[in-house]
Amino acid sequence: MEFKQVVGDRRTIRFFEPNEPVEPEKIQVMLEAANRASRAVNADFIKAIVCYRDELSDDVREQLKTPTTTVQLDLAPVAIFWYGDLTFAEGAQDRLKELTDLGALPVTHGWSHAYVDEVAYAQVVEPLSKDTTASIWAVSVECGLAIAQAMLAGVDEGLGVGLHAFNSAVAKEALGVPDTWLPMWMLLVGYPAEDRLAGGQRPRRPLSESYHRGRYGTRWEEIPEVTERLKKEGMIQEPMDAEARAREVQALAERFGLPL
Repeated sequence: MEFKQVVGDRRTIRFFEPNEPVEPEKIQVMLEAANRASRAVNADFIKAIVCYRDELSDDVREQLKTPTTTVQLDLAPVAIFWYGDLTFAEGAQDRLKELTDLGALPVTHGWSHAYVDEVAYAQVVEPLSKDTTASIWAVSVECGLAIAQAMLAGVDEGLGVGLHAFNSAVAKEALGVPDTWLPMWMLLVGYPAEDRLAGGQRPRRPLSESYHRGRYGTRWEEIPEVTERLKKEGMIQEPMDAEARAREVQALAERFGLPL
């Protein structure tokens, strides 16, 4: 699938086929996509635990729920719990030196083993790792990049995905999560029981309301030709049809015995 089509097709799927298993090969594709994401100072920020639904007891699954994570957790065959590793600085010097040796961090930009030791690690990575607020910010940003790539890879593999909150205290005990792992999100994965486009694209504000050029207050002016091209290439799609969506949800509720 073309990249723009994948971006356009991504939805938060909330109705999964509960009895249609997800191939581990497709989960590995998602994990590889996360592993290939951009990462600051080449540090290992991202960790994840993949759980198949039947590996979680009914009691644990119920306790993992939050006010916004409910039925979908019962329906999804796979849940990937994402974490940020606060020990990311460990081994960072060696990984930076490896990139220097490979030329990914070129001498033209000042990189050398000495630069890694005296500047990149001593002045950036190590202080960052010792600043709790900065560390939480760093791992959150880096994990977001990786999780987004995993989601898009799942869509490209024909799966439905949905990113949700979870009870991290319950997960920590049930999954044996280390104390140094900071909980991020739970990504539910499975084959959609609803239409894979879930009734159409969700509404988004115009670019001019969120993006600026040069300085704040100078709004980005949309280029109509680009908008039209993105419609043809699948990134911008038809908006949700509320009436059609209501009919679909009613049918799904009847199928799964859910309240309306």
